[in-house]
Amino acid sequence: MYEVKVISVFVQNQPGKLERITRVLAESGANILGFSITSVKDFGVIKFLVDKTEEAYKALKDAGFTVALNEALGIEMEDRPGGLHKVVKFISERGVNIENALVYVEESRHRAYFIFEVDDLEEAKNKLEK
Repeated sequence: MYEVKVISVFVQNQPGKLERITRVLAESGANILGFSITSVKDFGVIKFLVDKTEEAYKALKDAGFTVALNEALGIEMEDRPGGLHKVVKFISERGVNIENALVYVEESRHRAYFIFEVDDLEEAKNKLEK
């Protein structure tokens, strides 16, 4: 298990917003490893896992986006049927609530990573490390 940072961008749900965000990320030199979009009517949150977190975060802020940097946990899992179930069962059995999540699969398809956000990072780490 390891700690990672996830970039959250809060945007109005309009055509072209994702294009503008991904352009800023590309120009910053950050490679997108994974992302998710959650939308509620007129607004949404786009979460990114990138290889150059600080550079991407600064570029998005400088471009005028409302952005946050959130700490999350990552667990390596097997890239096979049932791999995700095994990881979320482990987390659930320890009483940790997953608030947001995304999966990143390596190009080799030998390893994948479950990246998840929790309410209390330290408490979750303590429960999962036991």
